This record gives sequence, structure tokens and C-alpha cells, in this order.
Amino acid sequence: MVGDGGSGRTNRGRPLAELTLTAEDRVTLERWTLRRKTAHGLAVRAEIVLRCSSGCSNSQVARELRLTNATVGKWRSRFVAEGVAGLLDEPRSGAPRRISDDQVEAVVIKTLESTPRDATHWSVRSMATATGMSKQAVHRIWRAFGLQPHRTETFKLSTDPQLIEKVRDIVGLYLNPPERALVLCADEKSQIQALDRTQPTLPMRPGQVERRTHDYKRHGTTSLFAALDVATGKVIGQLHRRHRSAEFRKFLDRIDAEVPADLDIHLILDNYGTHKTSLIHRWLVRHPRFHLHFTPTYSSWINQVERWFAELTDKQIRRGSHRSTRALEDAIRLYLADHNADPKPFVWAKSADEIIDSIARFALRTSGTGH
Repeated sequence: MVGDGGSGRTNRGRPLAELTLTAEDRVTLERWTLRRKTAHGLAVRAEIVLRCSSGCSNSQVARELRLTNATVGKWRSRFVAEGVAGLLDEPRSGAPRRISDDQVEAVVIKTLESTPRDATHWSVRSMATATGMSKQAVHRIWRAFGLQPHRTETFKLSTDPQLIEKVRDIVGLYLNPPERALVLCADEKSQIQALDRTQPTLPMRPGQVERRTHDYKRHGTTSLFAALDVATGKVIGQLHRRHRSAEFRKFLDRIDAEVPADLDIHLILDNYGTHKTSLIHRWLVRHPRFHLHFTPTYSSWINQVERWFAELTDKQIRRGSHRSTRALEDAIRLYLADHNADPKPFVWAKSADEIIDSIARFALRTSGTGH
């Protein structure tokens, strides 16, 4: 049984240093946790200290916040030794500090909660001008708190009303596949362009990277239909110049021919229209061993074949130079053969509950109701 964290001792291990809060400390910490756009790391550190001060043990706080005991112990010790300043993890050099904690906090808040009048985001130069600090100081603060105003990423939350059911279904196939059955992740990588640079590529040399022209010539497109065996990592692939339901039916014929007849086939697919036509429905009626599982909308990340497509693009297509569609298709077939000579499955690590919880937390953040 774990002892009372507020008393400074546990039943096991060495005694914990006593943690007490002044009224001013509590106001500061609560302000950090309640501000929606405060840097996430700082908000978590403040929450750790507040919970420890209420009598919770390190292990209890770690469990409730889904952190490691070491993380909780680190920030508890920092606070005991340095107060609220210890939670501000800005770089510290040997020279005396010239920037106060309030100034650091002001830069973080200004970065997260405002924009300059003439731009959509802050730059080091504009923030330095607005705060009166040096560009080097702003850069150090941003680096310490993981702030990168110049960068942006895209996202799309699924609006599928059956999101939870589909996530549980697909993750269940990954973690507990049915007996006497094969689980395949299938999709099309459509409109792959055969591109050739307008001038010869200059090869890499010592001290100089490979160089190529920025422009290129197009020589047609092809589409790759692929089904990844979740258990072995082997890929069944087929190339077509078009990607209609007729080509998808031919790909299903290919899968049917390659998979032993005594095995059921669970096929994980996205919601592309060619997967749901009457032609495909009639084919499935004649092949009852096929069971289709559709991913939630805007959730291609849950289909493992997308990860394989990313590797194909990175290793073969993006920097390839192909003077014809046939040359492109030959390169893809060669990659497919090399992969299947020594296939390795992807390891699925998260349970359905963990994924759903993560989506829920992200939805709260984007809706503006979460901390």
C-alpha cells in the first residue's frame, strides 16, 4: 500500500521531500493549468505539483496523469528545490540569468495566444521586436518549450457515426485475428506518375548531395492495388492503368487465387466508391469466405497497407526517374518482389481503448473545451 504523498514518506523507498505551496504559488500553478493554450508540458508540470500538494503519492499522480513515476518525481523535486521557477525548463547557462520567469512566461503566452498585426504567425525577429528581447533569447525560449510557429501540420477528425465500432473491429483483427483466416489490409495507390527529369541527375559526391532539375516530363500513370498480410508482412500486388471497380474485382480474383481455399479472408478497406459497387456486391455473394471491414471516414492511418505505401514512395518512387509507364511498373514489381523475399510485419501497439481515448482528448483540444 502506498503512503500519503503529502506526509513526505512512502511505505517503500526513501522519504520524499516535503512539498508545501504558498498561496501565491497555488495561484500561479492553477493559472498555468487553466489557460487553454499554455504549453502542454508546463500545464502538466503544474498539475503534478498541485496533486502532490493535495496529499497524493508520486505513484498515484503518475497513474492518474498517465505518466511515469520518474517524471512525477523529477518535477516534484524541481519544485521543492526551486519553487515555480523550477518548472520553467528554459536553457540555463553558467552566466547569471538576465531574463526573469515572468518574461519567459510572457513570450510563451504571446506566442500561443496572439499573432502579429501583419502576419499569420510570429517569427523570431517579430517576437524579439515585440518583446524587446534579443532574437537569440526568443529562439532559446521557443526551443525550450517546443514552440515552432513557422511550422504547421494538417489533421482531419473522423465524423463517422460508427467510429468507435469500426476502430474496435479493425484493431480487434490486428491484435486477436480469427483462427483459420487471413487478415489483409488492402487499398489502391492510384495515379502514380512516371516522371523523368528534363536533364540527367548529377550523382552524389563527397561534400555534395545529389542534384536534379526542378522540372520533369510526365510519361503516364499507373495504379497499384495491394493487400498486406498483417501476420507475415507479405504483400499481394497488382498493377492496372485504371482504378475502377472492374480493376478492383480483378484484384479480388488475384487474392482469391493466392490465398489457400480453406482460409477465410478478412479484408480491411477504406470507403472508396469502387469498393461498394453492385459489381463488387455480386462478386462477394459468390465468394462467401470474403469478409469486408471498412475503416472510419478520414481514418486511413488505421489501415496498415498505407504504411507500406509510404515506404514504397520513400524508397522507390519519390526519387525515381522513369521514362515510361512500363519502366515505372517494372520498378514497382521489383520492389514488391524484394519486399516479399524477406517480409516483415508491422507491429500494432495500441489497443482500441487507447486509440479512442486519444481521439477524445484531441477532439477536446480542437473544440476549445479542454485544457
